[in-house]
Amino acid sequence: MELKYTRPFLNKLEDIFAESDFVLRYEKGNFKAGYCVLKDMKVAVVNKYFSLEGKINCLYDILRTINVDESLLTEKNRQLYQDIRDQKRTN
Repeated sequence: MELKYTRPFLNKLEDIFAESDFVLRYEKGNFKAGYCVLKDMKVAVVNKYFSLEGKINCLYDILRTINVDESLLTEKNRQLYQDIRDQKRTN
């Protein structure tokens, strides 16, 4: 799967969070990786000052590390989530 650095692709990634039991928040922060995941509270916080590319990379990384209940996702979002989980990151 190839990452697309476009607003519609960012929206697709955000939709996965919206349908899951994780909460996605954009806030200013001093995160070394650009994001913070509070797994017990199911909250993901991304630096709101990141560029479009930075936000997409953060959401991609977060989705690779968290476990989302796939039964909550629509078929389209479930397929995207599975593609992300199966992808080997080469960067």
